[in-house]
Parts: sequence; C-alpha cells; structure tokens
Amino acid sequence: MRRRTRRLRRALVALLCLLPAAAAVGALLLGAEGVGRTVTGRAHAGAHAQESGARPEQAAPAGSAVAHGAPRPRIVPRSAWLDATARRVQPPPRYDDKVVAVFVHHTDSPNGYACAEAPQIIRHLYAGQTGARRWDDIGYNFLVDRCGTIYEGRAGGVDRAVTGAHTQGFNHRTAGIAAIGTFTAGTPVPRAMTDAIAALAAWKLGLAGVDPRGSVALVSSNRLARYTAGTTALLPALAGHTDGFRTNCPGAALTVRLPAIRQTAARLQGRI
Repeated sequence: MRRRTRRLRRALVALLCLLPAAAAVGALLLGAEGVGRTVTGRAHAGAHAQESGARPEQAAPAGSAVAHGAPRPRIVPRSAWLDATARRVQPPPRYDDKVVAVFVHHTDSPNGYACAEAPQIIRHLYAGQTGARRWDDIGYNFLVDRCGTIYEGRAGGVDRAVTGAHTQGFNHRTAGIAAIGTFTAGTPVPRAMTDAIAALAAWKLGLAGVDPRGSVALVSSNRLARYTAGTTALLPALAGHTDGFRTNCPGAALTVRLPAIRQTAARLQGRI
C-alpha cells in the first residue's frame, strides 16, 4: 500500500512539473497561429489596396493634409480647349505618389488676349508641344488666364499627381502651373491671375500637407537642369521655373510676385 502511495505521489509530481512546459508549448503554438493570421490579413489588405489602386505607403499622417488643406478651385476641363480634330494619340498618363512642389511658368505668348480666347491659345500651345517638339501631351499640368480662370492641362486627372513635362529635371512629384502671357520686367500681372495661382497651389500642396512658404528636397533627374542628375536640391515648395532650370521663366514681373502668392496660398490653407 505504501509503495502504491509513493508511486502515485511520484507520478503526480512528475505531471505537475510537466505542466509549465506544456503551457509554454501551447502558448508558442497559439502565438504562431496568431502571427500567421496577422500576416495573412495584412497580405490580403495589401492585395486589395493594389487592386483598388490605393497605395498605403502614400497615406499622409493623420490630420496633416486635412489640417492645412484648401478648397479645390474651379478647374475647366481639357474638353473645353481640346476638340476632336486637335486631339492626338498619346500614351497613358504617368503618375507620382504625391505633389510636394509646384513650379510657376509663363507661356511666353502675347498678353493682349480676350479671356474667351484662352481655350484657343491653349490649343495652339498643345499643337506646338506635341507637333514641333514631339511631346506626348501639353507639358503643363494647369494653365491660368488673365481673368483667373484655371484650365486643366496635361491629361490624367487634376486631383492626381500627374507627372508633367514642365521643369526639366524636376517633373517628378511636382505640378506645373503656367500663366498665359509674357511677364518680363515691368509687365503688369493681373491680380485675378495671381489669386488663381495661389488658390490652385494651396489646394494641390494641401493634399500632401505641404506649406507653400516652405522648402522641399527634390532630386534632379536630368543633367541639363540647374542641378546635375542625382543631386538633391532644396527648392521652394512654390517655385518659379528658374529655380529648377536656367531660364528667365516665369519672367521678372511674375517672379517678384511669388512671395505674395506664397503668403496667399498659406492663408488659404489656414496657416496664417
């Protein structure tokens, strides 16, 4: 009887000693299953995001873009200036992840036009760039006339980060805004035009939470730019064409207005 009791006690002790190890093994097994479910869930979410066109890595930090966003101004679509007879076959648009800077240009065309003629002027610019220059589309993402009307330029969607052809070396992650006219020193720059540029820049930069008065780091992609290819340049978030390329564009008269345009854009974003 005593021997049986001793054997029973020994078996019970041995079983109790094994319980922690068994619990640990069970925890490891449960942990592995949980990790597997987490990874599978993330993989599925990533696949769904790719199918829908969303890119999670592009999402701005919570509240950053919203806190300093600006209303989208009225933008006249391409169909207002590009009719079927002028349209050319072109490849699909190219996109960047976001727009962190805008470059202001002038079109180097006459200033004495009626605002109703702006669509015709843009159509001529398009014909020149896709014809003689053999570009696949008009280079500017947007154009603004002397009355402050904003036109969609390059195809791809005004609310998306369409890669343009406006500032050699710095077309990526930027948008090109062209003021219709020539604004050399002493030329009057219409207030309606500068207000429209400010409103457009405030909206586009606000989508990425960028302050129009700040600076951004951009990497040059072309040796003919102001900065050699591969160079990281610190440029104004609201820049003139001449900041990225050796040119007189957007003209001395419009260049001196850029600080005021930055201030207006910042105010529209609620930063002032």
